[in-house]
Amino acid sequence: MQFIDWVVLGIYFLILIVIGFVAFKRVGNAADFFTAGGKLPWWLAGVSHHVSGYSGAVFVAYAGIAYTHGLTIYIWWACAVAFTTFIAALLIAPRWAKLRINMGIQSPTEYLRVRYNVSTQQIIAWSGSIIKIFDIGGKLAAIAILLNIFTGAPLIAGILLAGGVALIYTIVGGLWADVWNDFAQFIVQFFAGITMFVLIIRQVGDGAAGVFTIWDRLPESHSQLFNHPYTIKFALAMLVIDFFSYSGGTWHLATRFISASSGKEARKAGILSSILYLLWPLVLMFPMFAAPLIFPDLADPTMSYGMMAIKFLPAGLVGLVLAAMFANTLSMISADSNTISAVITRDIIPVMFKNVRTYSAAKMLTLARIITFLFTFLTVVVAVNASHFGGVFGLIISWFAALIGTISIPMILGLLPVFKNSGSVAAISSIIGGILTFIALKFFPGISLAVEVGSPIFASLVLYIGLGLLKIEKLSSTTTGFLTLIAKPVVNK
Repeated sequence: MQFIDWVVLGIYFLILIVIGFVAFKRVGNAADFFTAGGKLPWWLAGVSHHVSGYSGAVFVAYAGIAYTHGLTIYIWWACAVAFTTFIAALLIAPRWAKLRINMGIQSPTEYLRVRYNVSTQQIIAWSGSIIKIFDIGGKLAAIAILLNIFTGAPLIAGILLAGGVALIYTIVGGLWADVWNDFAQFIVQFFAGITMFVLIIRQVGDGAAGVFTIWDRLPESHSQLFNHPYTIKFALAMLVIDFFSYSGGTWHLATRFISASSGKEARKAGILSSILYLLWPLVLMFPMFAAPLIFPDLADPTMSYGMMAIKFLPAGLVGLVLAAMFANTLSMISADSNTISAVITRDIIPVMFKNVRTYSAAKMLTLARIITFLFTFLTVVVAVNASHFGGVFGLIISWFAALIGTISIPMILGLLPVFKNSGSVAAISSIIGGILTFIALKFFPGISLAVEVGSPIFASLVLYIGLGLLKIEKLSSTTTGFLTLIAKPVVNK
């Protein structure tokens, strides 16, 4: 990178921090900090849901898959997420907004105490918080790799830079800073992505037709929709995982729906995010698909996108593309830090320390900011030690994707009246069963990726639905009251 690139990157970071301090004026209490006071417009919630749904790992781990396996990454990632997010927009998103309007929730796990019981809520809250430490650690490691490619900076420097900037504006401005920075990051990513798309089109030749003709010059397997080990079974497993993740099982995505002003606005936000997932990755990932034509036989495919940016972009634009890559990671880090802080502050600490429930609004806001800091610190520790957990891809796919579904099932299906007979026993059993399945599979290193990723969530599904059908537990009056509330038509006020 040249001096002008550093200037561009520095200006970008400065803008993020300024937005954080501007948003500070809109944060007067914990509700503003965690849910933007329920005043998030649908278009901002939709863009934020999209942008914070993926990270710099797309430019590292997913770029590596695009280099070695081609189109399949768009099918099992982008198309799967677009489809499941659309279904979630219709079925689930309005119910999150309804919970905030009718029950005053501020965190995604807050309603679980009423739907099931305190024990179920605590298991899900603790499990999800711990899993997210590993997930965000993987995202931080990914962006550090990109910074190393561009600048030669040590990995730990990239980790500290990304974590530090996200931490500052999230602690200061809460969810308002988070979503407005998401919007700014999408604008940066849009211009950087279009620039890379046009430059690579010119490089591969054939003009606009190059979008289609590159596949004739790539290995035949690269144009296949499913390319081993990313088989149709793996794609179906990811489809199930994505539904539970993008409908709110990934907690910061639930927050985008919770913070919408009505059920109707939450639904529109989900539909917008779905459309963006279907269309934007086609532009974003084209350079990744074309990379083998530009850098054949690359020793480390995960470096392909960064190497193309360095080779073809003029001074200044290199910094812009790097800023775009940082944008996604910072978006997810800040979103998760804010949401995990909500879960710990609202659902974990009050159970451990009863006096917290008597805290004033100002004191709760201070506690929220302290928890945000501590969570981000732990993700940095994991990022520094990412190699011990299977690297970036291992953390994101093998750990997060395999485990998130097990705790998401009681959260998401618990919102649907059709599963009213699945109570706390079914919820806890499904979580334990999924986690035990995940652990057991670690003793069989030769199994397929589809089995490794899909088995935990399918084990959880069978237990949750099966135990509900058996009606093995009598629901409490509190749970019955909640189910009556959630069964009513989704409010749009």
